[in-house]
Amino acid sequence: MIGIYEKEIKTIPSLVVVDEDKEKEALPVITYFHGFTSAKEHNLSLAFLLAQKGFRVILPDSEYHGVREQEISALKKQISFWDIVMQNVKELKDIKDYVDEEGLLLDERFGVAGTSMGGITTSAALTQYPWITTAAVLMGSPKITTYAKTLVNSFKRMGNLPVTDDMIDHLYEQLENYDLSKQVEKLNDRPLLFWHGENDAVVPFDHSYTFYEEAAKSYKNVDNIHFIKEANRDHKVSRHAVLETVKWFDEHL
Repeated sequence: MIGIYEKEIKTIPSLVVVDEDKEKEALPVITYFHGFTSAKEHNLSLAFLLAQKGFRVILPDSEYHGVREQEISALKKQISFWDIVMQNVKELKDIKDYVDEEGLLLDERFGVAGTSMGGITTSAALTQYPWITTAAVLMGSPKITTYAKTLVNSFKRMGNLPVTDDMIDHLYEQLENYDLSKQVEKLNDRPLLFWHGENDAVVPFDHSYTFYEEAAKSYKNVDNIHFIKEANRDHKVSRHAVLETVKWFDEHL
């Protein structure tokens, strides 16, 4: 039977989804990050399917989300988007340290995936941590500096942005360090899956697809990088995407 356990991992509220008979055993681990304005429990169906395959799945709540939600305005949350992404990346190290310290990680098999903001987090984390062995990006952008500029321009068109130009420039400088499109060599042939709907109006489809086309040229093993696109699909993960993500980790992690 698959169990769902509430854990606070180094102050990060999380759900751990795992076969209850193997809860204390070392297993391959997958950390799955939710999207913007979502929460950890919204990915329980995917986590359940992954746990059935023998994985320990960790679903963390991002800053300002789920049980970490605070009384802040929608605008404040929106302009904190990139701070949340960078915080996610930092907290992924805390999660990895936790499973190492508790002896819960089997053979260094550590996967990361996520939806939308979680997919952006996954791409950013691949620039920082060579110990990520397998990854999946569902409707996320690996071109985070470009995407940040797109969002800033969108905010500016809607009205005054409550940050200075210097603050924006500093943000771009920070994001350069996490921008996978500028550090393709850091993939180092690691298994990486992309899924994206062609009609996505929130995170541009072409960001992930054009990145994939370039990154695939650097792979020695072409089976380790794969892109699944769905026609007539907007910014919503399909059941097909969920099943393909489970299949990807089952085959590569």
